Amino acid sequence: MFLYYSEYVKKKRRHSNLIIRYLIVIFTVSLLAAIVYPTIISLKHPRCANSRSCQESLKFAVKKDAIAIFNNQRLAAPNIALTEKDTRPVVLGTDTNDEEKHIYVDLTSQTLYAFEGKELFMQTLISSGKWFPTPTGDFTIWVKLRSTRMSGGTGDDYYNLPNVPYVMFFYNQEVSKSTGFSLHGTYWHNNFGHPMSHGCVNMKTSDVAKLYDWANPVSDGLTTYSSDKNLGTKVTIYGEAPL
Repeated sequence: MFLYYSEYVKKKRRHSNLIIRYLIVIFTVSLLAAIVYPTIISLKHPRCANSRSCQESLKFAVKKDAIAIFNNQRLAAPNIALTEKDTRPVVLGTDTNDEEKHIYVDLTSQTLYAFEGKELFMQTLISSGKWFPTPTGDFTIWVKLRSTRMSGGTGDDYYNLPNVPYVMFFYNQEVSKSTGFSLHGTYWHNNFGHPMSHGCVNMKTSDVAKLYDWANPVSDGLTTYSSDKNLGTKVTIYGEAPL
């Protein structure tokens, strides 16, 4: 009887140990998957210029004869020919104080207004966030890039946009610099007046080129950061984008 009981206890222990081993294996595999899978996805589909941090989109970049992907469509990205103007200081405006420059984005009407003092410098249609909302509030332009690459999303939402022109990233205390929200030119759609972006403010390239030269910080090359001596223009975004 004692031998039978001892054998029974041993079997129970072996069974318990086997279950514990299985649980450890499952836990280890799950942990590795949680760590490795997002890394693989982020490498395959980097998230930039919207709600996700991506340092790649915060750097100047130009690629010749590049192919863009947007909304499951492939199209040729424009070849950006840089000129002497792109490498020297450029700023437009009147004799009013640079601190009086202010950009307003009305999400409800999908319209951008740029004022210098009381003078209207520009009024134009834009496209705000459709797949991810454009943040509202008061922001400041912290860096201007003559061109950069933006990509993100997964599956049908994946986009890869080389040579995005005239990019002005903005931020505030709630929306950090690393989130990558910006005003920028757009070559992959012409549906301005309707939400079409992943969170940024899409503009016609001809319009944003003028705004880029007008807005602060004063451009001092292909990449321009704001500073205490070269402050960025304020950007106020308000309203609610149409569905």
